[in-house]
Amino acid sequence: MTIPLRTLAAETDREALWDAADAAVEARENDVLAFVNLEDRTARRTRLRQTVDGPLGGLPFGVKDIFETADLPSAFGSPIYEGHRPAADAVCVALLRAAGGAVYGKTVTTEFASFHPGPTRNPHNLDHSPGGSSSGSAAAVAAGMLPFALGTQTGGSVIRPAAFCGVVGFKPTFNLIPTPGMKTFAWSLDTVGVFTHRVADAAFVTEAMAGRSMAAPAPGKELRIGRCKTPMFSEADDDMAAGLDNAASLLSSFGYAVSDISLPEIFAKAHKAHDVLNDHEGALSLSHEWHHHRDRISPTLRDIIQSGLAYDAETYDAARQTMKAARLALMAVWNEVDVLVAPSAPGAAPLGQTTTGSSVFNRLWTAMGVPCVNVPGLSTDDGLPLGIQVIGPALADAKTLAAAACVETVLNPSN
Repeated sequence: MTIPLRTLAAETDREALWDAADAAVEARENDVLAFVNLEDRTARRTRLRQTVDGPLGGLPFGVKDIFETADLPSAFGSPIYEGHRPAADAVCVALLRAAGGAVYGKTVTTEFASFHPGPTRNPHNLDHSPGGSSSGSAAAVAAGMLPFALGTQTGGSVIRPAAFCGVVGFKPTFNLIPTPGMKTFAWSLDTVGVFTHRVADAAFVTEAMAGRSMAAPAPGKELRIGRCKTPMFSEADDDMAAGLDNAASLLSSFGYAVSDISLPEIFAKAHKAHDVLNDHEGALSLSHEWHHHRDRISPTLRDIIQSGLAYDAETYDAARQTMKAARLALMAVWNEVDVLVAPSAPGAAPLGQTTTGSSVFNRLWTAMGVPCVNVPGLSTDDGLPLGIQVIGPALADAKTLAAAACVETVLNPSN
């Protein structure tokens, strides 16, 4: 059982926390390759000594290299920005430092938090993908190198790598955590998230950035859970389909009210509209890079940019209207259930390092702007993690986390 971060921060010597991180990095980083920038021990200890007092108690954390940091380079996963030194921290990083956290290092991101994979490997099986785009953050936490790390989600970049790496991933309500200082990809979708070992830890860390309590009363057996296969369920593999059914059965056996929820056609349209927003806004956000450094952009991202530039204003506006209609339709779902459970990914982490896996089970919920929590605990026969996603209403982050903690108790009682 992992020690709750709230307890660890309050009761453990800061040097001891960093000694543990150093030992884990020494043991695993050469294989996992989670960090893109990791200074020597002396430089890290200097940063630790500059840590202020606060609830995070000197906890070391990883920062996805899509965020600006004043004391470490920020390359955004691109050779275009190699050696780039920002003048200030991203807001979320500054807030964590102000709460007593200390940046341990920058973690690998895919190129501009898109699809071109980085070098990171899955700690559970080095031959498999860790997911993306927050690959380094998810892997660093899964490998025990860090107690928590920052990520971002524009499609499925928190929930999917959390699922593949077998850790908790929390994508809050859109804009709950400030994004200034993060390299923008799609401004209608980009969301700051966190990776931890326990759901309660995700709530604890989020409090430091959101400036509000993430505590909510533990729901009793009156918690209404909707099993939602989503319009894309045909893309779930046999392991994932069985995993979702298994999770629903376990939750029912614990006395929770589990029902099946079907989404109307507008949600299939919203899933497709996400791609329009993602690609079009991504193309516009990377205008400078496209016009001045096109030859240093990967072929994968060049294709996305070209796709995004091909959408006209009418198509983009229609996609926004579809999103608005789907968000209104989603409000009716919360009259029937308190949270939904759905696949976090089509299955376990894919073999190889040429893909970050599919975000087909994430894009809809990102577009809806609602809080999502990957809850680990299930696995394939080969021992690869399978993630179940808990989804709640917008701005009901504390209640969603409390519900996810109940699911965690059922699926992963050792936590």
